[in-house]
Amino acid sequence: MSKPYELLKEHFGKLARLNHAVTFLQWDQLVMMPPGGNHSRSNSIAELSAMHHELLSSTYLAELLENCLQQECDDETRRSLFEMSRVHQQALCIPSDLVKAKSLAGSLCEHGWRKQRKDNDWDSFLLNFREVVNLSRQEAMARQSAASDRHKTPYDALLDLYCTGDSSELIEQIFVELKAELPGLVKQISESQTAETAVFHGPFSTSAQKKLNQKLMGYLGFNFNQGRLDESNHPFSTGDRGDHRITTRFRRSDFLDALQATAHETGHASYEAGLPSKWEGLPIGSSRNMCIHESQSLLFEKHLFLSKAFLSFFTKSIHEYLPQTSETSREHIWSACSQVRPSYIRVEADEVSYPLHVILRFEIESKLINGELEAADIPEAWDDSMKYYLGLSTKGNYTDGCLQDIHWTDGSFGYFPSYTLGAVNSAQLFAAIKRSHPNWNQRLGQGDVTFVHDWLKDTIWSKASSIDWQEIIEQATGEGTNPGWFLAHLKERYINQE
Repeated sequence: MSKPYELLKEHFGKLARLNHAVTFLQWDQLVMMPPGGNHSRSNSIAELSAMHHELLSSTYLAELLENCLQQECDDETRRSLFEMSRVHQQALCIPSDLVKAKSLAGSLCEHGWRKQRKDNDWDSFLLNFREVVNLSRQEAMARQSAASDRHKTPYDALLDLYCTGDSSELIEQIFVELKAELPGLVKQISESQTAETAVFHGPFSTSAQKKLNQKLMGYLGFNFNQGRLDESNHPFSTGDRGDHRITTRFRRSDFLDALQATAHETGHASYEAGLPSKWEGLPIGSSRNMCIHESQSLLFEKHLFLSKAFLSFFTKSIHEYLPQTSETSREHIWSACSQVRPSYIRVEADEVSYPLHVILRFEIESKLINGELEAADIPEAWDDSMKYYLGLSTKGNYTDGCLQDIHWTDGSFGYFPSYTLGAVNSAQLFAAIKRSHPNWNQRLGQGDVTFVHDWLKDTIWSKASSIDWQEIIEQATGEGTNPGWFLAHLKERYINQE
């Protein structure tokens, strides 16, 4: 290994350590920090983010990369250098003052959003949000200008941060297929579900639910020596190698909501934990993109936890930790988890209507960043789309409408499509797992998910960012992303009841 490459690894090690600090400061801000600490915390995060950006865009790094790229090296090192160069170029086009300003604006907007959503206060939210949109547009235009050969629109440049290698044009092709079938499927399935949904006699204490959720995480392969579960306003997963933080949201009237969110976030954490240790701290060793990340979380939630076999196995734990459910059969619990109804809240939507929530957000945020829609006009656009896709109106109801998500508060525009691309990929991947393991149903019925971990580690996790995400999917399943697998899964589960 050449000395310049060793210096590169050292430099990216510094970047990884800075990112580690920011990650856990943000976790604490969302989970533990008292409200009075937000101003100082936001400034600290903004300062560290600016330091990270300066190191990533430095002339020193550029010179090291140029030196290494001129030398002969093996294929793995070449791929590592490509990823280093890619993230360096991404940082190079954004000035440090914009990075710091956006970080600060996002922290302030997110902090205010927590109360404003509860209060249905769109006008107050808009005061902070306009600045987030303004700075996000500046970032998008700068990124597009630096890579105009790859990004046709400013939104495409932000989309590339989460769905690396994709464009809105390619995503629209997949979404067109989904839009053609999903509204009809939602109607067909919801009208056919005449069985009564299970009634759960709560309240269910938060402490009992937390223990039950930890039990689920253990069955799904989570290592509590390297992670923990906490409560937050919005479920999320974050952390670093050896320290994975999962949060969920508990409702005293419904324990299933938290279980599904916890299974989802356990999938995220499992992917991060399974990345190759040999590439730790290097761009090549990072998760490929959010499309792959969401495929892992949705595979754990929809195809492991919500499989009839595993849920049947786990029902005894539900009865153990929540004795009020002892008279509720596993069939009723599965029925409660598989109801299909148009709903207002994305994170509570069933998996048939969920992609329509994502498509709505994709269409709004792309217009917003491309300058075709202003922030003040979002509530009207949201209401129009909700009525069109789901037959529901959110006029005047900002809490259950355009204020429900955390993503836009810090300028994470371009993230939403990864949820539905992840859903499509998760169905495709799980179909491949079933082909590889004909006894999959029996093993899940025994609470055994080790074969799933092993398969994913071999085909997905071990690849990290060494190849393009579509190559990962194609190598794992034999073809690129195909929405047909997702639609087939929905019909099999909700129409054929298998």
